[in-house]
Order: sequence, then structure tokens, then C-alpha cells
Amino acid sequence: MRAVKEPTVKLIIQIPCFNEEKTLPLVFEGMPRHIPGIDVIEYQIIDDGSTDNTVEVARSLGVHHIVSAGRINRRWLGRAFRAGVDHALKHGADIVVNTDGDNQYPSRYIADLVRPIVDGRADIAIGDRAPGKVEEFSWIKQRLQVLGSGVIQSLTGVPVRDAVSGFRAYSRESLLKIQVLTNYTYTVDTLIQAHQKGLDIEWVPISVNAKTRESRLITSLSAKVRKSGGTILRMVTLYRPFRTFMLFAGIFLVPGLFLLARFLYFYIIRGGQGGPSLIQSVVIGGVCVMVAVQMFVLGILADLMAANRTLLEDLLVRMRKLEIPNSDSRPEEVIRDKDRHVG
Repeated sequence: MRAVKEPTVKLIIQIPCFNEEKTLPLVFEGMPRHIPGIDVIEYQIIDDGSTDNTVEVARSLGVHHIVSAGRINRRWLGRAFRAGVDHALKHGADIVVNTDGDNQYPSRYIADLVRPIVDGRADIAIGDRAPGKVEEFSWIKQRLQVLGSGVIQSLTGVPVRDAVSGFRAYSRESLLKIQVLTNYTYTVDTLIQAHQKGLDIEWVPISVNAKTRESRLITSLSAKVRKSGGTILRMVTLYRPFRTFMLFAGIFLVPGLFLLARFLYFYIIRGGQGGPSLIQSVVIGGVCVMVAVQMFVLGILADLMAANRTLLEDLLVRMRKLEIPNSDSRPEEVIRDKDRHVG
């Protein structure tokens, strides 16, 4: 009787990089080689147009996969994350951990990060830096981080401790369901999608290393607020279109009804007192009510389109499962990789 081989669990740790030849060795100092419940551990960098020796340093550190996200760096972390995830899934990853190339997140926490997924408690695990208390952040950045997490929490209705933490672990199933839609970053995007698609998230307390350099993605706090705010608005409109358009409809409807009521009060009860201002009230109030009605109609249409998008996303998940090899269908390859890379 032929022995049945136990299914293996493969972890790919990916690191988006742009000119990280000096900091990449620091990231690998605490990189785990063995994790309980994980059979195969591989490392992957996403080279986003590096002009230094990042790729050569990565090879010398034993990186198994080097993914090119483009020859020119555009500070598109979302694009780099998307390219890395696609490559990892095609190479049989059951869990993908994303960390940064500037050594902000201590690699020793990776074992803790994947534990909720290995144990089946969560689909996504996120490193919680307690951003309001991080000494490396300025007071303004601390407050903005806390405010951003609070906004996401109010939108999703679930606890959000560190919305923009880039230290995350994803299960295979969650990555098949999530479609990163923004190029700028993926943190807020995937967080909102995870809630909408019923994925379980667990927060893992971590500390951070000393700063090695300034952020290349965020050129200023104002740019971060502008881009993050735009991402949040876009995602909320995409996944909660009816509620969003009703909110905008209410913004126009309330003052519109007030101005029309003002006109009726002065015209009927006060006998037309008010002069030219009554005409202004009618015109402005009428325009506001018309805009509110249009927003209501757009909300209905957007909600119908959202239902159609949900069906298309389900179809896309099924197609990706057919295209990407299943971890249970590649026992011989995984065993060879296990002997080569772990141990």
C-alpha cells in the first residue's frame, strides 16, 4: 500500500526593495530558518527599480526569488506587493509574510506573526506597533497614525490597531480573495477588503527597530494624508457605494430643504417679506435638492454595479485557483525544496 504524504505548509517571506543594499543584511540577521508548523521557508525580494547592488546582496543572502516590479522606481508599493504576491502564489506559497527592506520591523517576530494563521485562528495577521507610542515617530505622525486607524475602525466596525503597518502575514486563501486596486500602497486597501470579504484578522504586538533612513514612499505628512485619504474614500465608495452616495445626498438635501422651507415661511406666513433673498433661497435650495436626488439615483446604480462586481470577484477567485498550483498537488517538489532550503 502506497504511503500517503502529509500536506506541507510553505511560507514565502517577501521584501519590497528599492536600493536596500545596506539595510537588507540587517533584515536577514533575525530571519527565521525554522518555524513550528512550517515545512518550507523561502525568501523573496521585489526589486522596484534598484540602481545599487540590492539584487546582488539579496543573492548572497540566499534569497530564493527575485521579482522585478519595473526598471524605474515610482514609489508604487501597491504594485510591488501585487507582483510579489502573484509570484509567491504561483510558486506554491501557503502563507506570505510581507516586511520592509529598511529593517523597521524586527524579523524575529515573523514566527509570532504566522502563528495565528498556522493555528487556524486568522486569515491575516498584522504587526501592531502601537503607533501612538512609537518613539521613532514624531508627535504629529503618532496622532495621524492613531487617527487613521480610528477612521478605518469606524468604517469597518471592527478593532483596528495599526492600519498602515506593513508587517503582515496572509494566508493563501485571503490572497486569492483580495485584489489590490491601488498602486500607492496596499495596507488600507487590503484591510477594508478583508472586512468586506469576511476574513478574520488578528493583531500581533511588536516593537520596531531604530530608524535606518527616511521613508522613500512618504515624501511628507501632507502627501501621506492626501493619498491615504483618497485611498480610503475610493475603497469606501467601491465597497459601500449606496451608503457613501446617501451621505453625499444628505449633505445637499439638508441645506436644500432648509432654504426651500425658508422661502415658504416668508412667502406664505410673512406675506412675501424678504425680497430678493427669497428668490436666492428658491434657486439655491432647488439646485441642492436636485443634486441630492441625482446622488440618490447614482447610489442605486452604484449598488447594482457593486453586486455585479462581487460576482466577478468570485469568478476571478475560481479562475486564480485553477491557474495557481495547489499546495497539496505538489508533494515531490515541496519535499525537494524542503530538503534544500530548511534544515
